[in-house]
Amino acid sequence: MLQVLAPLVIIIAAVGGYAGLHWTKPEPEKKDRTPRALSVFVDAVERKDVALVVLTQGEVRAGTMVDLVSQIPGRVVAVSSEFIEGGLVQAGMSLVEIEPVDYQLALAQAQARLAEAEVALQTAVATAEVARKQLRNASQASDLALRKPQVAEARARMDAARADLQQAELNLSRTKIALPFDGRLISTRVDIGQYVTPGMALGRAFAIDKVEVRLPLSDSQLASLGLPIGFVAATGQGLAVSFSAMVAGSEQSWVGKLVRLDAVIDRDTRMIYGIAEVLAPYTLNRSNQGMPLAVGLYVKAEIQGRQIENGYVIPREALRAGNKVYVVDDAGKLDIREVVVTHSSLTDAVIASGLEVGERVVVSSIRNAIQGMALETLGLVEGANRVANREQGKAVGS
Repeated sequence: MLQVLAPLVIIIAAVGGYAGLHWTKPEPEKKDRTPRALSVFVDAVERKDVALVVLTQGEVRAGTMVDLVSQIPGRVVAVSSEFIEGGLVQAGMSLVEIEPVDYQLALAQAQARLAEAEVALQTAVATAEVARKQLRNASQASDLALRKPQVAEARARMDAARADLQQAELNLSRTKIALPFDGRLISTRVDIGQYVTPGMALGRAFAIDKVEVRLPLSDSQLASLGLPIGFVAATGQGLAVSFSAMVAGSEQSWVGKLVRLDAVIDRDTRMIYGIAEVLAPYTLNRSNQGMPLAVGLYVKAEIQGRQIENGYVIPREALRAGNKVYVVDDAGKLDIREVVVTHSSLTDAVIASGLEVGERVVVSSIRNAIQGMALETLGLVEGANRVANREQGKAVGS
């Protein structure tokens, strides 16, 4: 019996001792922990005059592009040395010559017919004058007796002969095909010995006096330009546009003007398109490194828009999705503001309302931002770093 009770007594004593120690142990000291403030970089809201800049892009295309077409049939007997792809041609330069013999003969025949018609008219006039003098009462005589119809017929034949002569001269001039402007050839399709027919395309060329760039613009960009739909600039006027592109391994730049806006909005993209012109892109208005603004080149465009006076300006990274801005108040708490944005670029945002001058806006990334959360500011992003960041952003967006 004692052997059975002894283990039970030991177990009960151990459990009782453990329970006594547990209930008599001292309570741990409790400390109230406050959330740690999140460290962020901030920038101050500025108020200043701002010249809005719109960034877009487009493809360079010729202001004038035509197909060289033969207006008469014949065999090609000569082509210019510049009648090649990329050839530089001047206005009036003969590019393709069609065999002129048949047209020279037609011209000689037309000249002969005109001479015959002139003699016939003179004869008819003289005969009519004789008939008028032979009639005793010419005032009562009929037109046929006075030979007026014969004179009219002779005059009509002479007019027809003169028209045939003009047509023959025109056809002979068309044996030499030229451009009415200075230009460049894109393609050629004929050579010596080939027979051409009226309407046959012989090549394609474009004028080099100017090129155009068709630029897509959103509704907000249109507002930044301050121009109405269908805008057309006066001659020599327009908004300044800077173009840039990588060509031959270097950054090239050109200048032009936005001269008009389309009168309709594209139904597929909901964008409106503007046309910018660059004059003399192959001669006078080359890039800073002597590169022409070639047709077909894809360029970035920076359009100088309207001027805003006393606008509230913040860094672009301070503008959050949904037009919200995170502001650090005087107590170091987060204040989430909704603002009205007038314009935004890669570097700055111009705010119409919702901010005051000198307020600190957060430029750091914040996950799960909560109204009133504690923030610790690490200082203003200003001075050389701020200027460098903005210049870098401008270079990326230009």
